[in-house]
Order: sequence, then C-alpha cells, then structure tokens
Amino acid sequence: MEYRILPHGGEKISIIGMGTSSLHEAGKDAVAVVEAALQRGVNYFDLAAAERASLEAVADALRGRREDALLQIHFGALYENGTYGWTRDLEAIRRAFEWETQTLGLAYADMGFLHCVDDPDDLETVLHGGLFSYLRALKAEGRVRHIGFSSHDPDIARRILDTGEIDLFMFSINPAYDYQKGEYGIGEVENRAALYRDCEKAGVGISVMKPFGGGQLLDAGTSPFRRALTRTQCLQYALDRPAVLTVLPGVRNMEDLENVLAYLDAPAEERDYALIGEFTPQNAWGNCVYCNHCQPCPAGLNVGLINKYYDLARAGDALAEGHYRKLNLHAQDCMHCGHCERRCPFHVSQMARMDEIAGWFGA
Repeated sequence: MEYRILPHGGEKISIIGMGTSSLHEAGKDAVAVVEAALQRGVNYFDLAAAERASLEAVADALRGRREDALLQIHFGALYENGTYGWTRDLEAIRRAFEWETQTLGLAYADMGFLHCVDDPDDLETVLHGGLFSYLRALKAEGRVRHIGFSSHDPDIARRILDTGEIDLFMFSINPAYDYQKGEYGIGEVENRAALYRDCEKAGVGISVMKPFGGGQLLDAGTSPFRRALTRTQCLQYALDRPAVLTVLPGVRNMEDLENVLAYLDAPAEERDYALIGEFTPQNAWGNCVYCNHCQPCPAGLNVGLINKYYDLARAGDALAEGHYRKLNLHAQDCMHCGHCERRCPFHVSQMARMDEIAGWFGA
C-alpha cells in the first residue's frame, strides 16, 4: 500500500480507501471484508452507508484496533430506522453522532464531514444553522479531529473552502465528469481543475467518491467514451489529480475488495488511461454529461444534478435517491419551456428526460 500525507495534521492516508455504502450486501462476511482491507494496508474508510449494518461491521472489525483506521463520519447522514436518511435537524444529527460514538464504540471521528452540501439554500443552513458551529465545538473537545465536507458542486465547494476551516473534502472525480476535448467540457472541467489546484495550494486534501461514475465507466454501453475503462485506469486517473489523497470505491464483498486492490500490483500499461483522448463531444450526443451549459434554468432546476442523481440511482447507488429528494426542485417541476434543449451541446431531449426521471422516482 502507498500512503499520502494529510497536509493539515500529518496523518498517513492509504491511497486506496474503502467506501461502505453497499458493504451490508456482504452479510455475515462484512466484518471479514473490513478486516481483509485493514490487513492489506487500507486505513481510510468512508461511513456514508446505505444501511446501518455497514457501520456496525466497520466498528466490529475495529474493536481493539481503532487507531489502525481513519474514519470519515458524515454529519447529516441518519440511520435511526436502520437505513440511510438525510437530515439537517441538529438534534437528530447530535443523536446520530452519539449513537456512532457509544453503540459503535467510536470515541471520535477522524474526519467530521458536513454531509452532501449541493444546494445554495442548504449551504446557508449548514453554515449558519448551527451544524458548522456544532462541528467546531466537537473539534475543540477532541471528538472530531478534522472538519471536512462532501459535495458534488464545485461552486458550493469553493464557498465552504473559503471558510478556511476545512482540512479535507469529498468530491466525485473520474474521467467522465472531468474530461474536455474541443469546445465542450464535462462537469465544467476548467472550474473543477482549478478547484483541485487551489486545494493543493491551500493544503486541503481530497477524498474521491464515484471513481467509476457509479459503475457507468466500466461498461461500454453506459460509458460516454463508448468504451469501457478498467477500475485500475479510473483509480489512476483520480490519483493523478492535484490534492487527491485517497480514492474510496464502494466495496460490496471480498471480490470487490480484491478487484480494487489489484491496482496496487498493476503495471504501468494497465494504469494508462490515454484512450479517453479518443473521446469527442459527438460521441456523447443524446447523453446528459452534467456540464450545465443549459443553465440557468428558467424554473430554477439544477438540471445537471437531477440527471446525475438519476443516472447514479439507476446504476445502483443506494444514496443517490436520498440526495435527489433533498433538492429544492425536482424533475416534476420542469416547465417544459425548451430552454435547456436549445442550449444543450449534446442534443439531449431534457424535457422528455425530466418526465422519465419524475416517473422513475415516483414523483
């Protein structure tokens, strides 16, 4: 295993970490999966999970060896009913953290994360509604060692980083979200690239979610490149971005863990992701790539995020539906004015897609 150093703190973080969103699928073997990861040198775990059982498995694996792992705990993820929920209710967040520290035996969070901040109104709630102050107080008490956050939006991320109190943040990085060739950019590539560079300059680390694009990049039928990338190529791509310390692919079972850790022994030719240079915008016609060239929407919809959460949910991301539902406006709020379709460089039929998304989520 290779390790990178957290600039603000000096902790050694394994370049391959572990996402636990679907760890519950391993059933009785979930603890063994975490133990195997620890044995192979994985020391960084994200605890935003679809089921409470995943958190319990991590806690069981760490009994008597808590110092062997760095845990990224999300303030805003809720498990009162056993499954993932999302909240900004401060008392509910306090209860969740007390449950994690007492029931799971986790006396502190290495990384206390403001969970999934993607909306400007939500950002104001997070910064000024008591949650940020709560995290500051926990850090002063030593119950949170570093403050971080997760977001899918570069502009929101910048506003949180401007507080000057962030040590690490979680962001989705992969070739499909970043790549640019010619006139168009995917995921506002220049803004994203500048964000990575600025984090590096400020000493803020990045932990990477969605390195495989919710699995879409691993399948030629769903990849915007019309060719499948390998896990190793996606991991190398993310690790090559400035400020990235660790990549956190979701692990469902022992096979997933072995597939991810194969990166460590892969030769240079298997890590090479140069084939993305063959991509042209025309290859993506008809597919929303979340570039937000359609903005601003007259109805106020975040068209890119609505599409992104839909695609991730269809690909099996257990948290994506919750993230979709917390948006202020949803697909059913589309006015069918055609503004986005006239501006879309990829010729996506967004009005029909909004109807499709609304129907899929049962709106």
